[in-house]
Amino acid sequence: MPIKIPDNLPAKEILSKENIFVMDESVAYHQDIRPLRILLLNLMPIKETTETQILRLLSNSPLQVEFVLIHPKTHSSKNTSEEHLSLFYKTFEDIQDEQFDGMIITGAPVEQMEFEDVNYWDELKGIMDWSVDNVTSTLHICWASQAGLYHHFGIPKYSLDEKMFGVYPHVLNQNNVKLLRGFDEVFYVPQSRHTEVRREDIEKNSELEILSESEEAGIYIVAANNGKQIFVTGHSEYDPLSLKWEYDRDVSKGLDIAIPKNYYPNDDPSKYPMTSWRAHGNLFFSNWLNYYVYQETPYVLSAAHKKAKDGGKK
Repeated sequence: MPIKIPDNLPAKEILSKENIFVMDESVAYHQDIRPLRILLLNLMPIKETTETQILRLLSNSPLQVEFVLIHPKTHSSKNTSEEHLSLFYKTFEDIQDEQFDGMIITGAPVEQMEFEDVNYWDELKGIMDWSVDNVTSTLHICWASQAGLYHHFGIPKYSLDEKMFGVYPHVLNQNNVKLLRGFDEVFYVPQSRHTEVRREDIEKNSELEILSESEEAGIYIVAANNGKQIFVTGHSEYDPLSLKWEYDRDVSKGLDIAIPKNYYPNDDPSKYPMTSWRAHGNLFFSNWLNYYVYQETPYVLSAAHKKAKDGGKK
């Protein structure tokens, strides 16, 4: 099935060239189907790139998806034009009275700051609180996973001695978990961060389950409330050249950055990078969309979220 996106969103042309079935809003409205409503809170600087990455993965499913984009009202974007934001994005105020089947909160380049020093932190806290009663399942990626674990459960983050940068092998910590169905025993995930959350802090909270981790890269997937909240420290949504772009950017700035691990053949940046995570990324997003969104949400969204607010009472 297609993914439904706003008319004229730049990602449409890119995805169409990749033979991914996308559908304009004007066409989708003529179909007698209720698509899954997925809210994307995009905190990344170059929003068009992140839109395309997430859309690509959500489209790899037989389910029809309606994609709604929001950005923080309390933050001025320096890398995305006002025209793009005004055409394709809303703010939380525009959608706060609605309900959504799923929500994705992206990473952000603010991980070396204290949470409280991020200029949209109060707004983000309000959105995360709202998501508990108005979203069936919320997926937090990279910095957003640390922000969500900190806000909802008090889990601290810690600075690393050097950036976790590269593609690392990960393993499963739990069996018979729907989110992990079809995963190999060992799979690869890009990581790009200066901070981490730690197993010992997470294990102290009985509401949290560690589903996957890496011997070298640490915690990868944490779930809470039977998958209503999922926290993912890595970037399975990354394009093949995302780490290369980050590496070249930092080199051009004269920063002391190591070559990303397990990425370039023979660790040679002049060679084309190896991609070893795309199958896992597609499966991860498909599992989330199917088992934690589609299978858990009713046809009438408002009924489910009213029931959740009432503590499950009929």
